[in-house]
Amino acid sequence: MLDKPSSTLFHHYMGISRLLAGQLEFNAIIQAVATEISHIIPHDHMDVCIKQLDDKYHIAYESGLASAWSRQPPALLTGSPIRSVLSGEVDYLLSGDACADPRFHFDGAFSSPIHELDLHSRLHVPMKVHGDIIGALSCSCHQSNAYTTEDVANARAVADLLAPYFYAIRAAEQAKRSAIEEAQANAREEGLRLGALQLTEALEAERQRIGMDLHDQTLADLTRLVRRIERMSRSTEVSGEMLEPVMRSLQQCMQDLRGIIEEAKPSILQLFGLVQAIETYLDRSVRDSGLAIDWSVSDMTTGLVDALDKSVAVSLLRIVQEAVNNAIRHAQPTMIEVVLSEAHGELLVMVSDDGCGCGEETSGGGLGIGNMKTRARLISARFHLGPNPQGAGTCVTLTLPTGLSDKPEEA
Repeated sequence: MLDKPSSTLFHHYMGISRLLAGQLEFNAIIQAVATEISHIIPHDHMDVCIKQLDDKYHIAYESGLASAWSRQPPALLTGSPIRSVLSGEVDYLLSGDACADPRFHFDGAFSSPIHELDLHSRLHVPMKVHGDIIGALSCSCHQSNAYTTEDVANARAVADLLAPYFYAIRAAEQAKRSAIEEAQANAREEGLRLGALQLTEALEAERQRIGMDLHDQTLADLTRLVRRIERMSRSTEVSGEMLEPVMRSLQQCMQDLRGIIEEAKPSILQLFGLVQAIETYLDRSVRDSGLAIDWSVSDMTTGLVDALDKSVAVSLLRIVQEAVNNAIRHAQPTMIEVVLSEAHGELLVMVSDDGCGCGEETSGGGLGIGNMKTRARLISARFHLGPNPQGAGTCVTLTLPTGLSDKPEEA
């Protein structure tokens, strides 16, 4: 483009080398050397494309005119307008009118910035380290036919200066990413180890609790029953009146055993989360009712409910259970629907039915409604009981902010 004496070019090359010293980030390098490069290869737009280590993706860093090339995440090499340079298919690309040059415009090419920035003249040379192409240096300007083969030679010299620095920074960033990934993997492994240890300790504590309950309660009761039956066996006649208290005691033992077993079983909420617990409860409640009720549970929170504190999840489940119970007992519905969603940084839980419920909130309400209000207040949630917005029936709505802190668990 410009006829420069060798001494002047050498001066600018040395300036680029001085400016590169101490730079540790891709964008910082481009901005630092852009002016010196413009003295060697005048341009309206300059960028450096760096290939990722997998040789499938690349990312651009720009100076001068800003384009979408540098704003997009790492993109596939197959869609790069200069893929022929990045792949080593050609030694360089030189175009007097890139807006009309078919080499830049092919099916799937991300070449729209060429037209948007009116980049007619384009010059691209590979950046190599140890013979491997790690990226490409690109210079463009609005004027047509602005670059010559002499500019290609100068661009190669600039690319040779830049390539080792970009290569070193790319390697450093990859090493940093690898170290972070390794640290995360180690943290996950340590977390799993600690989790397994805590689970083992919890299981041992639960085993001891069950053993104490069985010893202090069930075994003691059974021992008394055995002694009573032994005394009865010595009697010549055993009447129904004598057996009746034994039967009551056995039934009480069975009830106590069920309680111990139920306490030992992890809940659906603990194992699978709030949504699964709601689904399980709804299914069981409808089946136990013997009524023809359709039901559905929809989770549109994209995982938000899984991040709820345990106490909050328990309270929400209890409120939903009470709302479902009220609908089944009093409203004679044919449909019960539970919807969990997120809006404006708040979690919404709606339990609606198409039954013949009151459809509006009263000042007092029954004990069940009072319990729901209390539970909602304890987790800083807003409670509303009103008509079903979809038609006939009632709708219970809970609204609570996300990121709630731990609160005492509701039983």
